Amino acid sequence: MPIVDHAIRLITCKLVYYGPGRSGKTTNLTYLHSALPSGQVGTLTSLATRRDRTLFFDYLPVDLGTVGAYKVRFQLYTVPGQPYYKAIRQLVLQGADGVAFVADSQRHRWDDNIESLQDMHASLAEHGVDARVLPIVLQYNKQDLPPSLAVNVADLSAALNFRGVPEFAADALNGVGVFGTLRSIGRTVLRRLGADDGTPAGRRANAALRTPACTPALELPAHHDTNAVEVHHAHEAGVAA
Repeated sequence: MPIVDHAIRLITCKLVYYGPGRSGKTTNLTYLHSALPSGQVGTLTSLATRRDRTLFFDYLPVDLGTVGAYKVRFQLYTVPGQPYYKAIRQLVLQGADGVAFVADSQRHRWDDNIESLQDMHASLAEHGVDARVLPIVLQYNKQDLPPSLAVNVADLSAALNFRGVPEFAADALNGVGVFGTLRSIGRTVLRRLGADDGTPAGRRANAALRTPACTPALELPAHHDTNAVEVHHAHEAGVAA
């Protein structure tokens, strides 16, 4: 749940990037940290495990506006995806205000994606969190790979997005889909805080997570369906997985 500091009028929200090991969670955060204005982000901290890392940094958009009289700061975290780091994942997931699930589009990672999504739901349940009301988005990373290696967006969506939450095709290494994922989960969290209420402050909050001017586009081979690059659902405004 959000942490409110009344002394400095600041609300801190926790966003967690979840998914199987090596799916691109760390790549998302390192790309965001390098691409966002330095004045808006804190130090990128890495807690190394034997085969993976937990990363986190603060993100305070300068044009966020307010929720009431309070500014909002996001703390972005990754979790180690390997099965034997379950305890660490549960610890990092505790208190999350929103989750971005990063799936690995490679065909041989199909079962890993499903197991990781099930693990996420189980961990949320252990924390007493109803995944149906928690802001969640799905990102299908590594969609730049050829069809012989990567599952297409439609098949991944059918297998993983059974609640119809916002979903994004991505090539996180080159920044494709990275800001769309952050913007979507951030806006949904803001709506839960009452930021998107039709007021001028609400409209500023709704526009707070705008992408940089030169966000890279996903260049697909001719046999790819370009309409599937980024998928938005009409009920994006607060439906959870």
